[in-house]
Amino acid sequence: MISRITDRKGYRSLGLIWAGSLCANMSVFIAGIVAGKYGSEIRPAFWINFLFLLMPVWGAITLFTRPKDRPLIGGYNAQQAQSMKLIWRPTDLILVVLLIAAMAFTAIRGLVALDSPLEACSIYVKHYEPYLKDPVGYPRVMMLHLFFYGLPLLGAFVYGLLKPGCTWMSDWTLFLAGAMIQCQWAHIGGSLHPRTTAQFRIPNGVFWSVLVANLLYAATPILVALRVCNNPYFFLKIAPFPGQTGLPNSEEKDTKIKDK
Repeated sequence: MISRITDRKGYRSLGLIWAGSLCANMSVFIAGIVAGKYGSEIRPAFWINFLFLLMPVWGAITLFTRPKDRPLIGGYNAQQAQSMKLIWRPTDLILVVLLIAAMAFTAIRGLVALDSPLEACSIYVKHYEPYLKDPVGYPRVMMLHLFFYGLPLLGAFVYGLLKPGCTWMSDWTLFLAGAMIQCQWAHIGGSLHPRTTAQFRIPNGVFWSVLVANLLYAATPILVALRVCNNPYFFLKIAPFPGQTGLPNSEEKDTKIKDK
């Protein structure tokens, strides 16, 4: 970002990833300190952390309100892309399936953080991710962040892949991708770290399945963001062609060939 700013190049996309990452980082960090087992030992230096929280929030607001680097209106290519049903867009179909799976994964871990009495939650936290019950507070706070903020965004992305013309997808997919990278990096690292109490680490019998699930969960919003950025036609507004929406028809600008 510093290099692109210095060279007077666009940095909006990188900035949204950075803002999402640092917003997730600092909000979990601050709330985890207060809610964790060291919450009663807060020192005055703790309040400096709020400066590092306000900075990415200000950056995110600035970047979201700044004009986008690429156009929001498409023509013929956008119309062709948006006329295709989901079944004829295999990449989008796979992403929708991954997003729905990510929503289920987010919901089960969020309910665990809320101490849900459901049997599925008890089985999951006991046999798969006991780290969610670590008394330090960070895992619980992180799962609640993803449950209350990440889950609605994942559902919105499913809608954006089904409904053409959702221009907001290009921004929010990058923001959530940055946040998810940060959250999952910290969560996976914490659950594997040797200083984490042994009873809260991933059990050996399900180590690879839990690790792969967490990596795939982190990769899903990144894949969606790449899809939106690399081929944005489905997410653009369509400019009206001559003869549409009450505009006067012009034979010179009409692209249809009436007579061969």
